[in-house]
Amino acid sequence: MNKIIFCFKACFILGLSFCGWQGQSAYAQNQWPIRPVRVVVPFSPGAFTDIAARAFAAELGAQLGQQFVIDNRTGAGGIVGMDIVAKALPDGYTLLITDNSLTITPALYAKLPYDAQRDLTHISQLAESPSLMVAAQKVAAKSVKEVIESARSHPGDLTYGSGGQGSAAHLAMELLLDIGKIKMTHVPFKGVGPSVAAVVAGQIDFSFGSLAAGMAYVNAGRIRGLALSGSERSSVLPAVPTFAEAGFPEYNFIHWWSIAAPSAVSAQWVTQINHELSVAARSNRLRASFVAQGARPIAGSTEQMKARVDMEIPQWRDIIKKAGIRLE
Repeated sequence: MNKIIFCFKACFILGLSFCGWQGQSAYAQNQWPIRPVRVVVPFSPGAFTDIAARAFAAELGAQLGQQFVIDNRTGAGGIVGMDIVAKALPDGYTLLITDNSLTITPALYAKLPYDAQRDLTHISQLAESPSLMVAAQKVAAKSVKEVIESARSHPGDLTYGSGGQGSAAHLAMELLLDIGKIKMTHVPFKGVGPSVAAVVAGQIDFSFGSLAAGMAYVNAGRIRGLALSGSERSSVLPAVPTFAEAGFPEYNFIHWWSIAAPSAVSAQWVTQINHELSVAARSNRLRASFVAQGARPIAGSTEQMKARVDMEIPQWRDIIKKAGIRLE
């Protein structure tokens, strides 16, 4: 009898231990993150996408007590890095931080190794910056309207630079050319920085880019800020009017940055990641660092980000077709 009682107690204790272990296992599975998170950035270190990713990674690390490790995977205009995430294990530990190229590349390339709408879950927007149009000091036109008039009088004579064929800056100008029904000569550079530097040197007439790319030169009086997108003027360039104020309210190009995960990631992780990003975006430290570069953190809903992706891909496909943009 004593042996039977002993065996019963032993089984009971083992059963409790097993249940406890099961509970702890389930609890551990419902926590995120319990190990370092890999954040793939499909562009080189130093680009604003990389800067934004590192700023958010630092905030998330401080909030959650876990490392968010930046992994720069460059190549093919961001395609290499985006493909890595699209094919990654959907466990919440591989994320993508990218920019407008997310919606431009599907419209620019006939075939991609992934589908931006099907193979990625678009968790949230992270930040945005107005698009800034700048002019060389040698340019006679002092407003966007005068630029449009000059371009109509001399089709193709005016030149503009961008960060490369099919880049966000390239399409930012092509959108304006389409609205104004004008033509200019495109001069692609390897990055927006060199493009703006060429405007400063007077080698080309105009360039587009985010505020961070041109605001220091505008404030120093070395180039002219003609207009910026968005609903209001920027605190870092208060003298530069919006495109709406300049007479082009339909111009709506915004530089944005977002975070995504593989498509099969669980809804639980998406909800939690989105929540943590919202908390990070409200950080005074993060906000100050972004504002200093002409951007602002702006975490939104998953539904809003998906709607943006679904809207912009056909929009850029139309602009690219009209402009006859081809990659060499």
